[in-house]
Amino acid sequence: MFVSENLGVNEKNHLIIGKNDTVELAKKFGTPLYVMDEDLIRKNCRLYKNAMDKYYDGKGLVLYANKAFCSLYTCRIANEEGLGLDVVSGGEIYTAVKAGFPMEKVCFHGNNKTADELDLAIKSGVGHVVVDNIYELEMLDKIAAENGVVQKIMFRIKPGIDAHTHSFVQTGQIDSKFGVALENGEAFEIAEKASKLANVRMTGVHCHIGSQIFDIEPFCKAAEVMMEFIKELKDKLGIEIDELNLGGGYGIRYTENDDPIEYDKYIERISVIVKDAAKKYGVKLPFIIMEPGRSIVAPAGITLYTVGGRKEIKDVRTYVSVDGGMGDNPRYIMYESEYTAVIANRANEKPTETVTIAGKCCESGDILLKDAYMPKIEVGDTLAVLATGAYNYSMSSNYNRIARPAVVAVSGGSAKIVIKRETYEDLIRNDM
Repeated sequence: MFVSENLGVNEKNHLIIGKNDTVELAKKFGTPLYVMDEDLIRKNCRLYKNAMDKYYDGKGLVLYANKAFCSLYTCRIANEEGLGLDVVSGGEIYTAVKAGFPMEKVCFHGNNKTADELDLAIKSGVGHVVVDNIYELEMLDKIAAENGVVQKIMFRIKPGIDAHTHSFVQTGQIDSKFGVALENGEAFEIAEKASKLANVRMTGVHCHIGSQIFDIEPFCKAAEVMMEFIKELKDKLGIEIDELNLGGGYGIRYTENDDPIEYDKYIERISVIVKDAAKKYGVKLPFIIMEPGRSIVAPAGITLYTVGGRKEIKDVRTYVSVDGGMGDNPRYIMYESEYTAVIANRANEKPTETVTIAGKCCESGDILLKDAYMPKIEVGDTLAVLATGAYNYSMSSNYNRIARPAVVAVSGGSAKIVIKRETYEDLIRNDM
């Protein structure tokens, strides 16, 4: 029933996250409510960091992929746990700066960075810009010159790997909006051009093949392909690559059907591939960077709702409506993503009916779970949707002018608000 290790049931038959009663959290902070288990976030950060230190002899860096859940709170945790950051917008850069994050440990990604964003990145001291295309390379060189710096860069490479995941989150194949491809020679061409520019310095190459991937083989193949490209750059251009960024994308358990590999096993297996390839191709072993996001925060989060109504359509479907929906979790309407839900105030009750959990937005597609086998859900119940720590708050919206929920962090038996619940006044703050 529980897809994350930090969940359980107390003597009241209430769902607990860490040592915290979720029913009491809902009463105290209101619903909808995002709850993040800080202890599990930190544990996941350490798992990655320790594995990188072990299998790459300390010559590696874990970047937390900020897009999964970006906040001052998560930036500070990443810093305290010795991680770097992967950022994808000016807003994420600004958040990192305001959190006091060491910007030399930040990589700036994106397929269409604006001139203003690149200027902000350089002025903020971002460690690497991961360049996506020729246009961006030329623009960055110009902006770096205006700022009197030589900016370290990597190129985002499409290694041509089938990631075996949803088409919307595949990014490593040639038909992708991200990066430059190996198959048609554009990756080599952009590296050659960069080698002749005065205000950028190519120190590394980057790839990211997709998200929510359970098969280790695509990652291994991507590492092999990237090491072969590093050899080509050395042999044909005399460019020694110092850093290899292998991205992220490791799958997590949303339902009992998901079977993710232990994350340190990914790192161990890929380290063998990289080290063997370095020997085979006669290139130096690069400093390795990886960018997990979902796998760090998703299992640590849940979302609590209050059930507001039942609608039983004979011989068709039973809808159970909650006080949130696509505004706080758009992943079903985007990907038909599957989740697990628990009645938090009757956590061990046996399932007896199939229901569809619907949100309150004015859209027929506003669904959280479709055809879920659940215990009998009553009006007023507290419903917990599990593994919502990634791509829920970060993708949330004010559709239908619904205010975003608060985010509460729990650690041990204590709870604190880390992002305030929006008010109606917040909704009109920028209206003229």
